[in-house]
Amino acid sequence: MRIIAGEMRSRKLKAPEGMDTRPTADRVKEALFSILGDRLPQARVLDLYAGSGALALEALSRGAQSAVLVDCGAKACPIIQENIDALNCQSRARLLRMKDTAALSMLQKNGDAFDLIFLDPPYRMDTAPICQAIVERGLLKRDGTIIVEHGRETPPHIAPPLRLCDHREYGAAGLGFYRLREEEEAP
Repeated sequence: MRIIAGEMRSRKLKAPEGMDTRPTADRVKEALFSILGDRLPQARVLDLYAGSGALALEALSRGAQSAVLVDCGAKACPIIQENIDALNCQSRARLLRMKDTAALSMLQKNGDAFDLIFLDPPYRMDTAPICQAIVERGLLKRDGTIIVEHGRETPPHIAPPLRLCDHREYGAAGLGFYRLREEEEAP
């Protein structure tokens, strides 16, 4: 696994061993960041279920301003921190070693809001409740996007106030891009 493009291009990343983490395939990652393109410079990024941190670190390599990486896995967290340290991203990347809902509460208390939110949970997980919590806590900026990676057979069922803007499939993986409906957007 490696950083594909940007200032840290070709730098290797470690991934947690075992079946608890499923790294995003390079092909899917390339497509994802090609789609995001000019939305990356200066973006504030949240990476829930960070695994190895590859998505957030790729975003930083391509010009994102900052990234918060969230994971509670005993194997994943030390690897994420190793990757942050190896890429010298400590000033722009912060690891929260906690469950998703606890992290969302903390981020809300801090007044954080994000331009891009990556959700790459286990494919069997229902992402609708966590997406709803993100919106309710005001963590998605008005023009922000939530990107959900899912299994081809298990597309997410995300409800309003989010709307599906784009959907792509790559082999066994799919990517859903969700934004706030205009009538629900904050001023």
